[in-house]
Amino acid sequence: MQLKAYIKFLLKSQNQHGLHSPFVYDLVTNCFYDKMKYKEYKLLKQYRKDLLKNNTTIQVTDFGAGSKVFTSNRRTVSAIAKNVGIPKKRARFLFRLVNYLGCKNNLELGTSLGIGASALAANKKNNLISIEGCPQTADVAREQLKKFGIKNVNLIVGEFEEILSKIVTPPEEKSKTEGSKDLQRTTNNKQQTTFDLIYFDGHHTKEATLKYFHQLLPTAHNNSVFVLDDIHWSPGMKAAWKEIKAHPQVRVTIDTFFLGLVFFRKEQARQHFKIRL
Repeated sequence: MQLKAYIKFLLKSQNQHGLHSPFVYDLVTNCFYDKMKYKEYKLLKQYRKDLLKNNTTIQVTDFGAGSKVFTSNRRTVSAIAKNVGIPKKRARFLFRLVNYLGCKNNLELGTSLGIGASALAANKKNNLISIEGCPQTADVAREQLKKFGIKNVNLIVGEFEEILSKIVTPPEEKSKTEGSKDLQRTTNNKQQTTFDLIYFDGHHTKEATLKYFHQLLPTAHNNSVFVLDDIHWSPGMKAAWKEIKAHPQVRVTIDTFFLGLVFFRKEQARQHFKIRL
């Protein structure tokens, strides 16, 4: 079913040729299709290779849409890395995207074994908050990140909504504090955070995806990018992607089939692209 959808996508998609947006043209030419052999690629390769050799069995706590591959929550680390971890090509793209856009303050929903986190934090010049719901999976990721000297990841274990409520000031709470320094100091001592990049890689359902998208909108600035994984994974995810594209704050989207990129640049004309990665 997904193969049929992918073939249909390929027929409708384009590369950098014929793009009329200078921003998107430069992004696609210099980031999507960047052929440079970065030294960090070796780190990403070794990180994945090491996980594929790990036959430790862990108990996976799944808060999301479940798995299309596994029938049991008892899984080996190697099997998770092979079947669930993001592919090499996608990991390299995430690394290039952070580099090209100069993203310094980033967030990841769904650490899993840390393959995505290693890509987002590989250049070590940025900071990444990564949230994982499963304690045993997070333990593996934490040890793996430490083993490979990736120290710029703050890995937090817990349910997304609970952790995000400590990071994001709700709009109604923010409006109450505006204009009052005393209230600003006393409202949970919480300061509004903004992120340059947010990678959504957990809870692949329409309801959860839209909930976290709306919850994190206040953390977006003009040059932020939201990256959503598996936007064609299910009818629900396709519906969520369609709704996100239509949001009034969204200016540009790029559908690569496996990943969806969302930009909020107010200076851009509203445009939606399908681009082969």
